[in-house]
Amino acid sequence: MLKIKDDVNLKELEKFGFTYFDDKRSCRYGCLDLQKDYLEIFINNARVITIASDTRAFNLDVIYDLIKADLVEKVEEK
Repeated sequence: MLKIKDDVNLKELEKFGFTYFDDKRSCRYGCLDLQKDYLEIFINNARVITIASDTRAFNLDVIYDLIKADLVEKVEEK
C-alpha cells in the first residue's frame, strides 16, 4: 500500500489539491473531484492513501505528482 512518509508535513498536501478535515476521525486530508463533488483520494490518520471505490474516471495525476515529489512510500500491509 502507499503511504505519505512520516517525515512529511501534511500541509504539503494542500499544494496538490488536498483539503484538511478537522471534523473527521478517520480522514485527515482528501482530494476533491470538483466535477463530481466528492472525495476521490483520502489520507487517513495513519497517512495511508486510499482511493475511492468509484474509480472509473479517476485521474491518477495527483498520485503521480505525490510520488514524483518524494512524499510517498510503499509499505507492507499489516
